[in-house]
Amino acid sequence: MAKKAANSAFMRKLKLSPELQAVCGKGPMPRTEITKKIWVYIKKHDLQDPDNMRNIKPDDALAKVFGSKRTISMFKMPGHINKHVE
Repeated sequence: MAKKAANSAFMRKLKLSPELQAVCGKGPMPRTEITKKIWVYIKKHDLQDPDNMRNIKPDDALAKVFGSKRTISMFKMPGHINKHVE
């Protein structure tokens, strides 16, 4: 049985904006790696709301990616990240 190929569009390396590079490091990198690095950053800087761990309280660097310092649901993160990759 042949091994299933990875979704090449999903694993394609993307260019990161300077704002996103401040959080994730130098690109290009696949979307999966971007997501991992953002979560590492969130946990390292203790940015999850302790009362509702699905909510993220952005610091200055993450606010530049999310467009605001207001609390954001983790489910809204991909839409904001998409604005910072090509």
